[in-house]
Amino acid sequence: MRIGALEGVPEALNEMQLARLMSERAHRDGRPSCFIGAGAYEHHIPSAVWAVATRGEFYSAYTPYQAEASQGTLQLLYEYQTMMASLTAMEVSNASLYDGASALAEASLMAVRANRRSRSQRILVPSTVHPHYRRAARAIAGNQGLRFEELPLVTD
Repeated sequence: MRIGALEGVPEALNEMQLARLMSERAHRDGRPSCFIGAGAYEHHIPSAVWAVATRGEFYSAYTPYQAEASQGTLQLLYEYQTMMASLTAMEVSNASLYDGASALAEASLMAVRANRRSRSQRILVPSTVHPHYRRAARAIAGNQGLRFEELPLVTD
């Protein structure tokens, strides 16, 4: 429970500005070093995203076995994929993947299939991609003839 106004907090801050201000205040005693790397970084996720993403319809990309029971889920996935394709200005989008590793493998397979003229089976993956993702993608897509090559981080 809050009693009175928050000291030094201006009126009408949006959610991200307020979170940044509170984070700065929390780190006045110093910021702890983080060496996680490999794709793990701090980023802002608006509370509205959590409100939507934690709905039961989003917990699983798989649909129920009865066609009549899955129409709403299928429509939701279609709308989501359509909006993502529009937002990213890409021709395709896939919402049926559980994690980053399987998404990387699926994207690699899709890229090779979409670029058949070159007949290249080579996938360039930055070294900054999490090692577990790279290993899983090799395990999934490597058996289909894809060669994964790691691109080193350049700090120039």
